Amino acid sequence: MVALSGMMTCAPHEVAAVLQALPRHLRLSRAEAGCLAFEVTQSPHDPCRFLVSERFTDRAAFEAHQQRTRNSAWWRVTGHMARDFRVSDA
Repeated sequence: MVALSGMMTCAPHEVAAVLQALPRHLRLSRAEAGCLAFEVTQSPHDPCRFLVSERFTDRAAFEAHQQRTRNSAWWRVTGHMARDFRVSDA
């Protein structure tokens, strides 16, 4: 299993765009082969921070997810945003 956890941070003027793109990103990610869990939630303490938690069955499924997102509307909205993620193989 591969797990990713951490946070993505946007500028205050970008919050609405992230929230608008998020439902589709969640739906598409959760439908991917090998996705065990996928959550992106807005921090209750800072609306510009989004907490990210992902679990995939294996490295291949995780890498396929990474590739898909790099070619998605989600990436066009959030690709430039700061990310502090940790990836681990369990």
